[in-house]
Amino acid sequence: MLERLKKGERTGLIAWHPDRLSRNEKDAGEITYMIRTGVIEDLKLATYHFENTPEGIWMLQMALSQSQYESAKKGRDVKRGLNKKAEMGVYPAPAPIGYMNDKYADKGYKSIHVDPERFDLVRKMFDLMLTGEYTPPRIWQIATKEWGLRTRNGKPLSRSNVYLMLTREFYYGEFEYPVGSGKWHKGIHKPMITREEYERIQVLLGRKSTPRQKEHTIAYRGPIKCGGCGAMITAEEKVKHQKNGNTHCYTYYHCTRRKDPTCKEPAIEEAELEKQIAAELGSIEIPTDFKDWALARLREMNEQEVSDRDRIYGAQRREYDACVRKIDNLIDMRANGELTEEEFKGRKQTLLAEKDRLQALLKDTDKRVENWLEVAERGFNFAEKAAEVFAEAKENDDLETRKEIFAALGSDLVLKDRKLCISWDNLLFPMQTMAKEVHAIYDRLEPVENPAITSDYGEIYSQNPIMLREQDSNLRPID
Repeated sequence: MLERLKKGERTGLIAWHPDRLSRNEKDAGEITYMIRTGVIEDLKLATYHFENTPEGIWMLQMALSQSQYESAKKGRDVKRGLNKKAEMGVYPAPAPIGYMNDKYADKGYKSIHVDPERFDLVRKMFDLMLTGEYTPPRIWQIATKEWGLRTRNGKPLSRSNVYLMLTREFYYGEFEYPVGSGKWHKGIHKPMITREEYERIQVLLGRKSTPRQKEHTIAYRGPIKCGGCGAMITAEEKVKHQKNGNTHCYTYYHCTRRKDPTCKEPAIEEAELEKQIAAELGSIEIPTDFKDWALARLREMNEQEVSDRDRIYGAQRREYDACVRKIDNLIDMRANGELTEEEFKGRKQTLLAEKDRLQALLKDTDKRVENWLEVAERGFNFAEKAAEVFAEAKENDDLETRKEIFAALGSDLVLKDRKLCISWDNLLFPMQTMAKEVHAIYDRLEPVENPAITSDYGEIYSQNPIMLREQDSNLRPID
């Protein structure tokens, strides 16, 4: 604009206020100099009276300096606010796909929430990558063409955004702010993936982006961590050619050394690793008759659980509705002038906090409504058949079945000194204790000398305190 004025294309300026003309010293000085020398013959400001006199130009300079100061101060305040927000665990930038910014919360309390329309689809994209069988371009094609995934403004997700998504720490619950500063913050948003899953994806992205052939797919890569340095365990295939012409392929699992390049943890051959997996599966194996007895007992417990859920949910719902009515009445009292502004704010804050508390209780109770009996049944079925199915899959070279069983073991797997250590999750951990006790009962009753005793194992299970404790404390939701 100033260049056009210097060329004589225009001779005057019209603006709303001086702060619309300049917010830095260089432009401010140039504008006032052009007015003084006649390059700008006329200046009209809608909300500011300007006279082209030495006093008027001096006052204009003061107004321009004030706008520069306010701009700098606002920038500093904004940066301070964003840093404070990051320290509170709130990502101070537009939410990535799968999440959404809260536009309606009070200033200073805005956060990032799960996008109900896209969160599960984006998680499925991560799941595809974690299988190791899909490249990012193929995942992009599936998500946009087959699933119809779109951004919040209705545009298809670009390929570059898929790569960005797969490498963003935000999705496992952390973020760097400012970017490049080295300052990392723990986000309060709900993570979409775990840190272990993120690290495994980074390992996969570092490889050639071509789909691996099925015969070269590694079965147990990813979920295992190194017991020495905590990095992920990777795998590589080695081919050995013998003098007699025979060729043998071996798969070795070893530390990626991404955290400690000097890590000395030794590698383990896949056959030995599979022996250890089979042994761990054998430690949770349970007989069919025990599974049938346990599920029958859990179904009886489920009837009482349903009754408890309904009663608790009903009481919480009545309390929540009463709180909402109090808020409505409070608004009416303020509208009728029965409360001052300060009284209204104080009571409103208290009632809103109570409403949030009750809403959280309702959500927690809703989770209890999920059919925990089905979850428990899956655990018992897995414990009963996993060892047998794994052995059959190994014999039949069924890689997919072995991968599925291995994935069900959980994500807390550690390889230390060529020894696989598994921390069973809350569902399978009690199975190990119960399996040990059940096998002890069988050992005491064998050889079968008295069929009348061994015919009713259910009665023996019912009298065993370990069986009852493990089920009550681990397989049922706790209030």
